[in-house]
Amino acid sequence: MKHLSWIFAVALALGGGAALADTGVKPTLSIATLDGKTFDLAAQRGHWVVVNFWATWCSPCIKEMPDISAFAAAHKDVAAIGIAWEDTERAEIDAFVKAHPVSYPLAQGDVYKPLEGFEVPRGLPITYVIAPDGTIAKKFTGPVTGADLERWTGSRAK
Repeated sequence: MKHLSWIFAVALALGGGAALADTGVKPTLSIATLDGKTFDLAAQRGHWVVVNFWATWCSPCIKEMPDISAFAAAHKDVAAIGIAWEDTERAEIDAFVKAHPVSYPLAQGDVYKPLEGFEVPRGLPITYVIAPDGTIAKKFTGPVTGADLERWTGSRAK
C-alpha cells in the first residue's frame, strides 16, 4: 500500500483543505486501541473529540501528530483517537508508534470494514472534530495544526 501514497497526495492536492461536515451526523465508534483498551466515542459525550485517520507512510500525518498530541494534552475537555487506516502488519504499526509517540490512544482500523458514521478515507490525513453533543462539528481533509483545532473548538475547550 505504500506505493499508493502518491495517489493520496494527488487526491489531497485536488480536493484538500478543510471541508465542513454534515453537523447532524452522530458517528458511533468503539474500537480496540493498540494498548488493549477500548475507545468508545459515546463515553466521551460532554467533551470535544479529535478523530484522526492516519497511516505510517503518510508524511503529512506524521507532521500533524505532535500538534494533535499537544492540543489534546493541553485541553482537559478534549479527547483524541488516532486510527491507522492502512492494511499492514501490527508489528509495523507498533514500530512506528515507538518512533512517533503521542499522548492519545491509537488504534488500527479495518480498511475493508468502514467505521459507521465516518466517510471512508480517500486520502490521508482526515481529521474529524466531534462536538460535546456527539455530532461532527468539522471535517478536515489534509493536515491540521493545533491552531486549526483551537479555532474550531474555540476557547470552549479547556
